[in-house]
Amino acid sequence: MKKKPRIGVIMGGLSSEREISLKSGAAIVKELAGRGENAVAIDLDTRSTDKIVRAKIDVAVIALHGTYGEDGAIQGILEFLKIPYTGSGIMAAAVGMNKIMTKKIITFYGISTAAWQIMDKKTELKGLKIKFPVVFKPEAEGSSVGVYIVKDKKEAYDLFPRTRKYGRVLVEEYIKGTEISVPVFLDKTLPIIEIVPANEFYDYESKYTAGMSQHIIPARLTAAETKLAGKTALMVHRALECRDYSRVDMIVRKGKVYVIEINTHPGMTALSLFPDSARKAGLSFYDLIMSLVKKAMERRG
Repeated sequence: MKKKPRIGVIMGGLSSEREISLKSGAAIVKELAGRGENAVAIDLDTRSTDKIVRAKIDVAVIALHGTYGEDGAIQGILEFLKIPYTGSGIMAAAVGMNKIMTKKIITFYGISTAAWQIMDKKTELKGLKIKFPVVFKPEAEGSSVGVYIVKDKKEAYDLFPRTRKYGRVLVEEYIKGTEISVPVFLDKTLPIIEIVPANEFYDYESKYTAGMSQHIIPARLTAAETKLAGKTALMVHRALECRDYSRVDMIVRKGKVYVIEINTHPGMTALSLFPDSARKAGLSFYDLIMSLVKKAMERRG
């Protein structure tokens, strides 16, 4: 019998999303181990990579979120160690994690997105060209950490430092519409998810607290909107040269879709969007993970 590959599920990390990453990783390890796979959890709780080396793995499932996990850092380490891994490579991960670079690329390709500005200092708010309300987003954080809907000038000056502590600030036009997420899996789209958060927007609490958001699959869109959203998600995925899987978040308003951001390593917790959509398409959590592992192993050559 062919020996099963030793699958290292890399989780935890040092970012603001560590706890979410641990949940994603634990869910993956539980699923794989329960199905008889040779899976091992690797919690990167320090800046050392010794745990990865000592684990002697054949392939890595990246369950890290945020800085060092989705930004190309762990991808670079695994490339150096010659360990194949799931998901996008160094460049796509780095660009996808950086909301400003993503905006620049999708704007270059003419992909519809909310009006935006980059700000580094609070004094630059005097040059704000976008009408209120606007959205403040950190340049490179995930899980809606540091994201605020800003209603007026006073709130802008009050909230700017809270976002700026994570890096440069992306200021976006606030678009009220239907919030959707389009999963891309092996260069095809999965059923589109409509997100109905209990809070004002799909923030950290809505994402990771049971009962704080409703996921409607498939999204309540017209046939034309569904087709446009799927086409747009593939355009973004390919423009950033992502591989294996991603999830593109959008707002739909009056038949038009506006790209918000891309997640090159979507969450895999019990409440996560990607596994929800995959199940709707008839793809079990186990099959989803093992398909990604297989693609990674194929790249080993």
